[in-house]
Amino acid sequence: MSKLDEIMVKGDPELLGDHLGVFTARSTERKVTKVTQDGGIASAVMIYGLEEGLFDGVIAAVADPDDPEEPWKPRPVVITDPDEVLEAAGTKYTYCPNVSVLKEAVRSYGCEKVAMVGTPCQIRAVRKAQLCPIGMRHVPDKIELLIGIICMENFPYEGMKTIIEQLCGVWIREVTKMDIGNGKFWVYTKDGEVKSIPIDETHPFEGEPCHVCTDYCAELSDLTAGSVGSPDGWSTVIVRTEKAKEILDDMVEQGLLEVKSIEEVKPGLGLIQKLAQVKKNKNQKEIEERKELGLPEPGKVHESL
Repeated sequence: MSKLDEIMVKGDPELLGDHLGVFTARSTERKVTKVTQDGGIASAVMIYGLEEGLFDGVIAAVADPDDPEEPWKPRPVVITDPDEVLEAAGTKYTYCPNVSVLKEAVRSYGCEKVAMVGTPCQIRAVRKAQLCPIGMRHVPDKIELLIGIICMENFPYEGMKTIIEQLCGVWIREVTKMDIGNGKFWVYTKDGEVKSIPIDETHPFEGEPCHVCTDYCAELSDLTAGSVGSPDGWSTVIVRTEKAKEILDDMVEQGLLEVKSIEEVKPGLGLIQKLAQVKKNKNQKEIEERKELGLPEPGKVHESL
């Protein structure tokens, strides 16, 4: 029995999706945790996978805070060097079309084993491409691992910029990190300032598609990671497939991850499930209202097409 077998607990699959277990973890490598979001799980897995030859390419989002035209606007990249993974560290609270470079990873980079980090909607898009690979020939069988991130909502770039500059009162070029936690949107600056606003104030700037998404925990990923439910500096990890568990077991055995039972920490599994339920209820109501107006349901082909 592995360490994970000893500490993992199961939550409600109706809220979290199918899974093998949940635990909390953080990378043991300082080079990872000093630049990553929370426990650095996604970055740690990508680095390990590239170093061990489990992946020959990973897809992630890179944002340049000092870009002269659009600072902090992410772009999708294919990473083949583990030393470059940390350039993609940290959450960017705006859209990045990671799925758009899947074909490039396979056809231009020659990748045979691709990992991707994505939001719940991006993970679903990849799974759909695997089922019906129109325009994605030779790609589906090259997808080795999907790492999902917990997501309540996301923002168009201009919306994120407005939140930072007008609501938080910080010039976006001065930002070093963004975060969402404890009911607030947080901004950290180069001068060491920390600004925050209630998350409710950001709702007008959310992307419209987010209002019909009922997936909080990236339910179709191989593993999900996010800060919700874990203390500062740690990440909640939802393990969904045996493939993901094998990778995480090996990382724990090699001392690359420090792990704890989610039952040992606060706020714990209950908060994750509560927020998952909130998203499902709220956005399902929006979906029903749209159906009454004759608008198509998300994820379904409109009958008139």
